[in-house]
Amino acid sequence: MTQVSATAAAGTQPIRCAWAAGSSAETNYHDTVWGVPQRDARTLFEFLTLEGAQAGLSWRTILLRKHGYSDVFDQFDIERIAAYSSADIDRCLADTRIIRNRGKVESTVGNAQAWLRLADPVDYVWSFVDGVTIQNSWHQMGQVPPFTAASDLMSKRMRKDGFRFIGSTICYAYMQACGLVNDHLVSCWRHDPCAAMAALR
Repeated sequence: MTQVSATAAAGTQPIRCAWAAGSSAETNYHDTVWGVPQRDARTLFEFLTLEGAQAGLSWRTILLRKHGYSDVFDQFDIERIAAYSSADIDRCLADTRIIRNRGKVESTVGNAQAWLRLADPVDYVWSFVDGVTIQNSWHQMGQVPPFTAASDLMSKRMRKDGFRFIGSTICYAYMQACGLVNDHLVSCWRHDPCAAMAALR
């Protein structure tokens, strides 16, 4: 019996990482997305965009606008975004469903262009962890680092390759979101399922 089914059988809520308790949106995101290994190019670009948009803001702020970002940026069609004109950028900046920061919107367009220059974007992203999810075993949220040597390397390389809003802390949040690292606490019901999904690769 898995941990989640065991807790459900006892009539209690499954144990989660503490940050997931902030709102129903965060709980759902934690339970279904965060830490799941992503190997779809469009999904990886979507999270690159969202994590960059988060800079200086809370994740909840971005999470509540996730569907808006998808609508405004053409369902994250990378080729279409890469071809955005100044008028398209102005259209995005006028839409209240996203963070209306010119630098962040323009970086999304530039990042799409940089993404298309990559021979294999999925392999490129996963190369920073040698293609395999880093499995961590944290017991307390205070143990989870804001960045690592791997995210430092990712940040430096991606900046060199033309990406923006891609500092080491953003890169590490990106790695956590897309399952390049499993940072669910060992007590969290999602730790083992995410580890199992990573092992299937």
